[in-house]
Amino acid sequence: MALHPQAGKPAAPEQLINVAQLVSQYYSYKPDAAAPTEAVSFGTSGHRGSASNYTFTDTHISAICQALVEYREAEGITGPLFIGKDTHALSEPAMITAIEVLSANGVDVVIQRSDNESLGYTPTPVISRTIIRYNRENTAAKSDGVVITPSHNPPEDGGFKYNPPHGGPADSDVTTKIQNRANALIAEGNKDVKRIDIRSVRAQKLVREEDFMEPYIDDLAQVIDMQAIAKAGLKLGTDPLGGAGIGYWSRIADKYGLDITVVNPAVDPQFGFMRRDKDGKLRMDCSSAFAMAGLIELKDDFDLAWGNDPDFDRHGIVCKSAGLMNPNHYLAVAIQYLYTHRPEWPASLKIGKTLVSSSMIDRVANSLDKPLAEMPVGFKWFVEGLSTGEIGFAGEESAGGIFLQRNGETWATDKDGFILCLLAAEILAVTKKDPGEHYQALTEQFSSPVYNRVDVAATLEQKQKLSAMDASVVTSDTLAGEPITAVQTHAPGNNAAIGGVKVSTENGWFAARPSGTEQIYKIYAESFKGETHLQELIKEAEALVGKIIK
Repeated sequence: MALHPQAGKPAAPEQLINVAQLVSQYYSYKPDAAAPTEAVSFGTSGHRGSASNYTFTDTHISAICQALVEYREAEGITGPLFIGKDTHALSEPAMITAIEVLSANGVDVVIQRSDNESLGYTPTPVISRTIIRYNRENTAAKSDGVVITPSHNPPEDGGFKYNPPHGGPADSDVTTKIQNRANALIAEGNKDVKRIDIRSVRAQKLVREEDFMEPYIDDLAQVIDMQAIAKAGLKLGTDPLGGAGIGYWSRIADKYGLDITVVNPAVDPQFGFMRRDKDGKLRMDCSSAFAMAGLIELKDDFDLAWGNDPDFDRHGIVCKSAGLMNPNHYLAVAIQYLYTHRPEWPASLKIGKTLVSSSMIDRVANSLDKPLAEMPVGFKWFVEGLSTGEIGFAGEESAGGIFLQRNGETWATDKDGFILCLLAAEILAVTKKDPGEHYQALTEQFSSPVYNRVDVAATLEQKQKLSAMDASVVTSDTLAGEPITAVQTHAPGNNAAIGGVKVSTENGWFAARPSGTEQIYKIYAESFKGETHLQELIKEAEALVGKIIK
């Protein structure tokens, strides 16, 4: 994908969404039940789409919620259902739809109180933490949750994600049941969807408001050495990119005595303050140097800075020494630090990574003599290991991660951008070196890999062909001039299908898989021999995929 000439530049007025039009489309547009592209489809992070193309509408969300009610009843889930929303324009109407359907079905719906700094928004990790805390304290009736967010996707998009009682993303068995039932409901005109209007919901007090924010902030010292950060007197900066956690940072700073400056306090459903991503679009991707250009320009004003995406499950670490860190680089540093600075953690803890994350993590794990749990893409694969305390840290190349509390107990089972950012501050406070300096030390020990991900437009049919391929599609014995050492279509951590293929040699690898949420396929590649070798890997990967999906 060629770099857009306006990448990293401010948003253009003509590309800002018409919020009123988009919300009108949410209520007025009806999906074609016979069109697969307009159906409910749970990818790696829930159902995503846009009202403007008939893929995220009131029809979709009401059907999903009715299907969710029926799933809860079948599973005997009778506790409260916690709902969070982010700052995308479609999140508010989708929350109203969800409240109306869930309340009509007798679900105990709980949402964030809006009379404090939270502004009524709730980040993904806060919902996960709230579920886990509730279920620890209440064994009779288990709670679960919903997060209404398309994560870092463009302003016109909406998203809906379900977190069962374990607190993390629902696995494929669960989402398939909800997806299929929702599509069946839509095919019958949603006639079996129960619903009560929001005015009646409020009049009958069928939805409760609680504060999710303060309990989460109060618990942070259980997972991060907040005292060390405060004692170091660090000057910290953050750009929340207009996301759901925007009001949290000032409260965190006040409670723990930290010097945190929020460089951009704006909440704007158009996200007009954003810098344009590599393709020229507005995408709140805190791992993109183009989207994060504004904060990167301020890096020398702070000892350390960071950004988050709209639902705060991702992190972007900005160091004086390195600028915006590559997510893979920071994951390797976080692992190295955590497994040497958490004395209460059991020695047997595994390190969780996705199959397409950097092999630098493998080398760090080997040096620490820690076992790897290598999983397919999607954070749902780490939930069990985090719940049982078998995995100490889990991370993915797209800037998501989570780790256990300092005492080795489960913190949350979904990605948490807050604690990954605060961990960077702890690393600097304790070691006197920022994460960029630590990564440089890792490259001196293990060599310096180069890594890239290429996104290519693909139809639904092409994505299906790619996800169905097996190891037999690789007929060559060599890759980019080296003997092939492994061809994988299943992840070694749990033997689950990766929905694509990974091909490895001694000094490099590539993986190809379709996106679960966008009409693209992705090629990931990494080389420990340099940029020329990396480009050879990508070229051969593109040729292989081209033959498969033609």
